[in-house]
Amino acid sequence: MSDVDPDDDEIILADLDDEDLTAQMHDDLYDGLADEIHEGTNILLGRGWGADKVLNDALVEGMRIVGIDFRDGILFVPEVLLAANAMKAGMAILRPLLAETGAEPIGTIVIGTVKGDIHDIGKNLVGMMLEGAGFEVFDLGINTDADEFLEAIEQHKPDLLGMSALLTTTMPYMKVIIDTLKEKGMRDDYIVICGGAPLNEEFAEAIGADAYCRDAAVAAETATALVQAKRAAR
Repeated sequence: MSDVDPDDDEIILADLDDEDLTAQMHDDLYDGLADEIHEGTNILLGRGWGADKVLNDALVEGMRIVGIDFRDGILFVPEVLLAANAMKAGMAILRPLLAETGAEPIGTIVIGTVKGDIHDIGKNLVGMMLEGAGFEVFDLGINTDADEFLEAIEQHKPDLLGMSALLTTTMPYMKVIIDTLKEKGMRDDYIVICGGAPLNEEFAEAIGADAYCRDAAVAAETATALVQAKRAAR
């Protein structure tokens, strides 16, 4: 008797039509299969798809599904990290092509963990989810002081500034950064979002941030909505 399960036939990505292939790529992203995303991205490009269409239809849509299930507690941090890693495999191919065509990202964001805080798993997840939503992300890393944030936003002119803190002792530094922006007359130029385990909406409001994001999936949704609203208001 054969050990081979007839239902376990390997899916040949190149044999799928465009619609089935993008659906399969959503599943592969969900399962964190980087090699399959790399292959699927190349197949779609080989069929004449533009880099922006591959990004939006195959990768961003796939990460949107991951984000919803992460937000709803169906997926957890390890699975989301795997999905984000698979997304990177596709982005490595698409990023230079998107740069060549001058395709605009949905928005740009500078993010960092604030001064005195060296926690970065949450921030890294936020960056990955934002990239998965079509943002260009400039990650300043950990222990980031106000001058570093200012230097980065002056250099990159982002739509958003994102700040993370995991310690109650470092949370107040977020207000220092926002107050510095105000002093320089720059506060209204940028959307400011913040997150981290000890934060809440009341704290975000008290320091003058535009939004509090309780997790990476919410951060991606919130950033997208805020950028679209700001552009519509121009």
